[in-house]
Amino acid sequence: MQLWKSLYSPKDIARFRFQKIGKAIGYVFLLAFLSSLPLSYYMSVNLVDGIRYMKTLLENEIPSFNIENGKLASSATQPITINEHGLTIVFDSTGKVTTEEMERATNAIGLLKHEAVIVTNGQTQTYDYAMFSNMTLTDADVRSFLGTVQSLLPVFIPLLFVFIYVFISASKFVGVSVLAFIGLILRSTLDKNISYRHTWVMSAYAITLSTVFFAVMETVQAAVPYAPFVHWFVSITVLFLAIKEIPSPTLKE
Repeated sequence: MQLWKSLYSPKDIARFRFQKIGKAIGYVFLLAFLSSLPLSYYMSVNLVDGIRYMKTLLENEIPSFNIENGKLASSATQPITINEHGLTIVFDSTGKVTTEEMERATNAIGLLKHEAVIVTNGQTQTYDYAMFSNMTLTDADVRSFLGTVQSLLPVFIPLLFVFIYVFISASKFVGVSVLAFIGLILRSTLDKNISYRHTWVMSAYAITLSTVFFAVMETVQAAVPYAPFVHWFVSITVLFLAIKEIPSPTLKE
């Protein structure tokens, strides 16, 4: 009921200020749980699909290889490039593809002659094979590793959810605390007689609309431009309207 009323009623949010702080803390944990669900789901699906896709590539698209003495070696005489789902995968044991060429892609994974290259949203990370000069890595080792990771997914995915939930919970509590301080400024502007405890409880409910909105957008995989600005604007506006609903103190003669 409180979740529903917090979506549209600043007057009810103003009434919630008399609740015990423990109830508001529990409510913030509930909002963090709702925020965690779509993000955890899509990260888990992408992880499962990514591992399955990499295993298929190693079995059908990429020839047998080994990395030894800081170099990638295989029977391929030409670079192999695969473009799928907005991701570019390059396998090149010939040395023809350079790191600079890989950097031109937005999202890419490259196994090059002397290094592995990962490009994520235009940001490049390189890993020199010389770091593993004392060991030999083969495609069979990679397939074995992927198989091990795949078998551990029933354990890893719940741990991933817990990590996301803890991280989002912490960010929610920090956000509510900052919003509560902003509420003290609004209190002075609107001449309302409330304490920080009141503004904190109200802030916990004032973020409901923004939290639910972004949870829905995450569920349908829709990008929201200037998301942090939208979140803070909506939350501050709702808190302002809620504080405005509080009766002002009357002056006694």
